[in-house]
Amino acid sequence: MQHKFKKLAPIVEWGTLLLSTGLVCFFLCVILYDIFTKGYHVLSWEFVSKLPTNGMTQGGILTPIIGTVFLTLITAIFSIPFGICCAIYLNEYAENTWLTRTIRASIRNLSGVPSIIYGLFGLALFVQALNFGTSILSAGLTLGLLSLPYIITTTEEALLRIPRSMREAALAVGATKFESIKDVVLPASLPGILTGIVLTLSRAAGETAPILFTGAAFYITNSFGNINQEFMALPYHLYMLSTQHQSIEEVRPIAYGTALVLIVVVFLMNLTAFYIRYKFRNNEK
Repeated sequence: MQHKFKKLAPIVEWGTLLLSTGLVCFFLCVILYDIFTKGYHVLSWEFVSKLPTNGMTQGGILTPIIGTVFLTLITAIFSIPFGICCAIYLNEYAENTWLTRTIRASIRNLSGVPSIIYGLFGLALFVQALNFGTSILSAGLTLGLLSLPYIITTTEEALLRIPRSMREAALAVGATKFESIKDVVLPASLPGILTGIVLTLSRAAGETAPILFTGAAFYITNSFGNINQEFMALPYHLYMLSTQHQSIEEVRPIAYGTALVLIVVVFLMNLTAFYIRYKFRNNEK
């Protein structure tokens, strides 16, 4: 009886895994099909290159696209250097003490904090305490805080995959610890670091809650070149068109088109992450 159970156990496990995967993929395909069929006919060069007009009932989504790009750039500038440096310190320099373990646990816990909490914290810190006001700078810094735990975690995991023997070999030939990290460890862990960064930024680009309180605007005619003013962004634009617009049915096609553009942007960023990993793995071979 036990022998039969041992034979059936792998089949049951694989069957459960395939069923779960199939269900997830099925519902994902249903959602994507619904968005694509209702949004593809709106897509055109004019849709992505013109400003919204007439209360967002006409025109395109150029302003939200530009706002999203600037927001992602500020997020990257703030979070990537701090995240990588923090991960290098924790993995390469910090000793395994209770304080280091507490810091690591805190970083992991911060990854699970709801994004709306980051939005409220950004409102209190950047908008009010530091007096940056509701602006793209406040929103970008808030998303930077949200992204930091993910970048630190993924960077540290990438560093942990590098064998200790590579570090020891670099030290054995006379390199300093800093040189071994700069010339040996970081280049070897670069694929994992870049993949984590791109995936984190793609998630940040699609967040709505953190920018809800810190600078996203319902409708403005110009958001170019000034980090101290409010801005429009694709996720918040989609939220407003779908729930708060005075003519929801009239702008429904624009909402679906915006959703499709946002999905394409996130998909391309994720595809870039996979390409980076694939490219570096081929180079290593």
